[in-house]
Parts: sequence; structure tokens; C-alpha cells
Amino acid sequence: MVKDFAAHEGSALRSLAALAGGLATAAAVLVGAVLAVFAAATVTVIAVMASALLGLAGLAMRARRTVRARRSGSDIIEARHQGGHHWVATGWNERR
Repeated sequence: MVKDFAAHEGSALRSLAALAGGLATAAAVLVGAVLAVFAAATVTVIAVMASALLGLAGLAMRARRTVRARRSGSDIIEARHQGGHHWVATGWNERR
């Protein structure tokens, strides 16, 4: 009924409907812009965290390689089973 009434030329409801449509369009554009900024910020934060994770993983791998390179045969502790629950460890108290 309102649609039929607003369809007539010069109707006050037609201009109000056009104004309401314009405001709704502006609100939709504003909400879309806010969501786009939020999505871009989320992607940026994820990228920063991923790069930090990769950097820390690289440092860990470098430290692991360094530790393996420094090892020598004298750092190894030997343990011999003596029977039952008895083990004897040797090489742990030797100094370089």
C-alpha cells in the first residue's frame, strides 16, 4: 500500500524513501570501509607475527647448528649397564 502511494509523482513519501535509501547506502559504504580496514589490519598483524616466528625459527636453527659444531667426542658421557637398575656413567667429571 505504501509502495503504491509512493509511486505517484510528487508524493512526499517518494522523496522520503529516496532520502532513506541514500542514507542506507551511505551507512553500508561506511560499514564496508570499516570492515575493509579491519581486515587489512588483521592481515598485517598476521604477517608481522609470521615474520617474527620465521625469524625466531631461523635463530633457533642457527643456534642448533652452532651447538652441534662445537661438540666433540670428549663431551659424550658413557653409561654402562651393570645389571638390574644399576648404571655407571663415565666421562661426566672430566675437564677440558
